[in-house]
Amino acid sequence: MAKRAGKKHAKATKKESSVPVGGAGRELVVLTGMSGSGKLSALKAFEDLGYYSVDNLPLELLPRFADLVQRSGEITHAALVIDVREGSRLDRFPEILKQVRKVLPTRVVFLEASEDAIVRRFSETRRPHPLGRGQTVISQIRAERKRLDPVRNVADILIDTTKFTVHDLRAHINTQFERGGSDEKNLTISVTSFGFKNGVPTDADVVFDVRFLPNPHFVPEFRKLTGKHPKVAKYVRSFPQTQEFLDKAEDMLTFLLPHYIKEGKSYLTVAIGCTGGQHRSVMIAEELKKRLSEAGYRVKAAHRDMPR
Repeated sequence: MAKRAGKKHAKATKKESSVPVGGAGRELVVLTGMSGSGKLSALKAFEDLGYYSVDNLPLELLPRFADLVQRSGEITHAALVIDVREGSRLDRFPEILKQVRKVLPTRVVFLEASEDAIVRRFSETRRPHPLGRGQTVISQIRAERKRLDPVRNVADILIDTTKFTVHDLRAHINTQFERGGSDEKNLTISVTSFGFKNGVPTDADVVFDVRFLPNPHFVPEFRKLTGKHPKVAKYVRSFPQTQEFLDKAEDMLTFLLPHYIKEGKSYLTVAIGCTGGQHRSVMIAEELKKRLSEAGYRVKAAHRDMPR
């Protein structure tokens, strides 16, 4: 059921002075959340960070396991999964968690995702939902959310994996736990260019309209190029309103991002739109990616409508 993780141990998170004697420098992470939200992928990420990992530990054994870690001469960090497979026993989780925290510093990480994302993942893997095959997946997801309410209410960290790939989830966990959870910029940002003629991206959290900038489409030599081409980028950047917009957009985002992080947001899509999504929005998206990366954020750029 359990296996030793790698050689490297993650740095311990500083806790309050109430940490039990012998528990200092140790940590237990309880991974829980919705089926299909990526708990096993998260557990593997913790394992790679040096956490002793256990999947599906019976809830009644949690205090005993915490005591073993607290007394162990080898294990200082452990991560385990507890989820809906516990059934009605999950109602006792808040009570048992209080017992465990008297023994060992413990954080509860709750993973969730949108209904559509979970349905899609079950369809792709062709695995049955843990609650059985007697109902539709959607009804099982809704029943699971209700059953997990007592656990979610006591979680320390909420991670919405709706827009995460496996690699995004791993990077998110590495950033937060490898550095002891002290990273205040633990957010993945996707800066996405698009063309308004094809509609605004449905997953956009923040939208900027850059159609006020001069359009390179009307310059014959630029028409077949994109905003990633140096000549097009230089052309768009040459206008004073471009620099002013970039400065103001950067100021707004660097103001907003800490507040999004404080509210528990783990993934943010910033959409930049022009008419066709080929020139202006592409150049602006690349520049904002560069600026936010230099500010210390984890950023990737995507270009929905740019010719490939």
